[in-house]
Amino acid sequence: MTTPSLPGGTWRLGDLTVSRFGYGAMQLAGDWVMGPPRDHNAAVAVLREAVNLGITHIDTSDAYGPRFTNQVIREALHPYPSAVHVVTKVGGKRDEHGGWPVARTPEDIREQIHTNLDTLGVGTLDLVHLRMGDGQGPVAGESVAAPLSVLIDLQQQGLVQHLGLSNATAEQVAEARSMTTIVSVQNLYNLANRHDDALIDELAAAGIAYVPFFPLGGFSPVQADALTAVAERLGATRMAVALAWLLQRSPNILLIPGTSSAAHLRENVSGVASLHLSADDIADLDSVGR
Repeated sequence: MTTPSLPGGTWRLGDLTVSRFGYGAMQLAGDWVMGPPRDHNAAVAVLREAVNLGITHIDTSDAYGPRFTNQVIREALHPYPSAVHVVTKVGGKRDEHGGWPVARTPEDIREQIHTNLDTLGVGTLDLVHLRMGDGQGPVAGESVAAPLSVLIDLQQQGLVQHLGLSNATAEQVAEARSMTTIVSVQNLYNLANRHDDALIDELAAAGIAYVPFFPLGGFSPVQADALTAVAERLGATRMAVALAWLLQRSPNILLIPGTSSAAHLRENVSGVASLHLSADDIADLDSVGR
């Protein structure tokens, strides 16, 4: 594994040091995140290229595929380099229609932990996010207590090293933090979706990572035009600009852009690494979601 200078530097998830520029493995599964990769060799290649580029944060879930994404991660990277940390999720599953039903009973949580251990080929999971809400987003009023208590027990058994939340409200994050140490929160957030601004700042002050997904998701045509204008002015891709904006937004933000192409991954990394956002650029981009 090489150790080039990735954009953003590093962050500590508890006692684990990871690159702030990570890799999200969701797109490695087939269409609609179901079934095996469309190109198995390309899926293996992009994972190995991620590690070769110095990426040490790989985001996954056994629900992707289901199981196929974890299996290809194991094939490509096992035995895992000591610096590489695979982060997974529990709390949801896939149904025969491709839906994402909730799966947070004690039995569900235990089964998902053991399945992740098996498909990834490890004895302990580095970090597990508890997925709250449903396929439409966070659900206010839900308590994290019951499923998180199961994860805390599994952590005490040595099956999980660190815990986080995904698809969660600020109130659920606060409840979880009152129960145990939370090292990261993974939610929808981008230029056009700024609802977690206050939460990001609160987590940064506490040394807790924030991992946004869908960096280009949910843009209206007007917002997309504003992003495109900045990208054209800088001679960059919209993705590079969106990712660079996230990195400068707060030091606790960790990126997990996904792709099934090694060339596209290299483009994302080099595009962000070579990009400097001026104060005017940032002001224009900040106007998108406000």
